[in-house]
Amino acid sequence: MDIVQEGQRLGFDLIGVGPARPPETDLDAYRAWLDRGEHGEMAYMARPDRVARRADPTLILPGARSVVCVAVNYNPGPPPPARPLHGRVSRYAWGQDYHGWMAERLEALAALIRAEVGGDVRTRAYVDSGPLLERALAVQAGLGFIGKNTCLVHPRLGSWLFLGEILLEAELPPTGPAMPPRCGTCTRCLDACPTGALVAPYRLDARRCLSYLTIELKGSIPPSLRPLLGDRIFGCDTCQEVCPWQRFARPTGVAAFGVSVPERAAPLLTELLSLDEAGFRERFVGTAILRLGRGRLLRNVAVALGNAGDPGAVPALRAALSDPDPLVREHAAWALRRLSE
Repeated sequence: MDIVQEGQRLGFDLIGVGPARPPETDLDAYRAWLDRGEHGEMAYMARPDRVARRADPTLILPGARSVVCVAVNYNPGPPPPARPLHGRVSRYAWGQDYHGWMAERLEALAALIRAEVGGDVRTRAYVDSGPLLERALAVQAGLGFIGKNTCLVHPRLGSWLFLGEILLEAELPPTGPAMPPRCGTCTRCLDACPTGALVAPYRLDARRCLSYLTIELKGSIPPSLRPLLGDRIFGCDTCQEVCPWQRFARPTGVAAFGVSVPERAAPLLTELLSLDEAGFRERFVGTAILRLGRGRLLRNVAVALGNAGDPGAVPALRAALSDPDPLVREHAAWALRRLSE
């Protein structure tokens, strides 16, 4: 069986095979990142058992010897033009939540591999959910290189890529070799980062990253960083958008990752701020935004309205001062103060 051909038939754009254990240099960089506290409040990443599993995948799947790495181009195309009181959402959340789409196809590919290898070989598939250094494993499998923005970059697809992995007991021929970095002297991503979260080439301080602040952070956004969010309410694509390798990016061939709802890419902020729990769930069912939860989304929306400098936001923000979620109330009050300055 040609694993690459079968993977492409299932809808993956890139497929490769490599050793299950990541390079020691990547493990050292990961441990140093944790030691500096640059993972922020993502405490699960520093749990000793998870660190150990990233270093040794046999702790996840005993006998793991190889990993099949896949990538899917999710690029839905350029964002719509900016409009007053409209927010910005990261490209990956414009369409269907990718977790289910990827998991279903990874399991299908794993079943084909098990049938080909024979015996009772075991597999374990992951989409963002397992303690794996997935970018390092993808590089080993020949899927691309790590850019200075810490994203996996493919020379012919850019970095708009969803990643997935299949650990397996059998040893399969590797498809590498690993790609060395190809950023050269370019520093566009570091120069463009709105918050300076890219503190050095190949090093991201999540505590300043707008994707972390708008998605991973569960509490209040630090007041000093709120103005830097601009109109972003879910994620930030800046370090990818400015990357020269994106000139080779092409639109995704997966309809589910396109703009299924035009307002998903640039929603009207005042409308979002009025959503109750039921309205939030109805609007975002089946999308990655649903995982964020109403409170954190409206927290971000309030900050974006405060940054808009538009008095048209005032009525919605005043109404949000009575929101049942204290997180929303806090950020709405901040936004009103900012608009009055």
